[in-house]
Amino acid sequence: MGSRARARGWFALVVGLSIVAGACSSPRPGGGSASAGRTVPSSGCSSSGTATRSGPAVTEQNETVSVDGVTRGYLLTTPPTRPGAAPLPVVVDIHGLAESAQIQALTTQFSAKADKDGFIVVYPEGTGAPVGWDTDSTTHPNHDIDFMNDLLDSLETTFCVDTSRVYATGLSLGAWFTSLLACTMANRFAAFAPVAGVLFDTPCHPGRRVAIVAFHGTADPILYFNGGVGTTALKNALSGAGSSVALPPVDLHGKGYPAAAADWAAYDGCNPASTDRHVSTHVILRTYRCPAGAAVEFYIILGGGHAWPGSTFSAATAKITGPSTFEINATDIIWRFFEQHRLS
Repeated sequence: MGSRARARGWFALVVGLSIVAGACSSPRPGGGSASAGRTVPSSGCSSSGTATRSGPAVTEQNETVSVDGVTRGYLLTTPPTRPGAAPLPVVVDIHGLAESAQIQALTTQFSAKADKDGFIVVYPEGTGAPVGWDTDSTTHPNHDIDFMNDLLDSLETTFCVDTSRVYATGLSLGAWFTSLLACTMANRFAAFAPVAGVLFDTPCHPGRRVAIVAFHGTADPILYFNGGVGTTALKNALSGAGSSVALPPVDLHGKGYPAAAADWAAYDGCNPASTDRHVSTHVILRTYRCPAGAAVEFYIILGGGHAWPGSTFSAATAKITGPSTFEINATDIIWRFFEQHRLS
């Protein structure tokens, strides 16, 4: 996708990231996951497929896992555990560039959702300066993908997890990385939710049809709706400064992030004719008619910035990242979407 090639170049120019550009299409998969299916207990469950341990609820507790000889950190939130309880779903919530696991937790409030609805959520911590993720699909080995695999291995051994209901979401660069996980780890994640940065790049070999829900604002000053990086806004975001910036014109069906959603629909074998409907005054939901096991939904926030919809924390940074919206709540929408999908 050309917009991603430019985006990567500008990120490299501004923050020293070395990311290789990718292209656009990939062969259509032959099969997919279905929303209906059976629970698949992890090795942390008993022989009868239920929890064996008891323990109190944990909220954003610091934990570590060894990855390729390096200690990597994450925050862990779990509901109370008791022997005989059913296996738990898992959500991996990934922060953006120059942010942190703690900021992501503040932004999305997935811990409160996990406490209410009964699932595990983890917030992994990136590396580097500024801290981030390796979103280059050509990197081998990719230590951040190794981190995701080792993190899931650790969770599935320590807790009684339903391995058919593990999900990934992320914001900004975390959305780029979530998109990469959709290409590389669809055997372990059942569905994906990139916010402010859905991508479809090659090589992309999920091995199945993919369920994905994405969000993007038309007035995003950092990752432009139709592709490209707002270098001024990005510098301001990294430095903490704020200023108004001129934005390029918007094409709701054009290149960039709308095209990435369409590319996922094409990969999944969906009907290319999308349907748009206003779910609120400033929010359009774009959907595609897809085969069983696939789903592509794209929320377009008219006048929205580089933000997590429904987030008080995102709204507080509007001077830097542009307007947010409270007409929808991305965390609620994402969890409802995840609940509809599991690995078959």
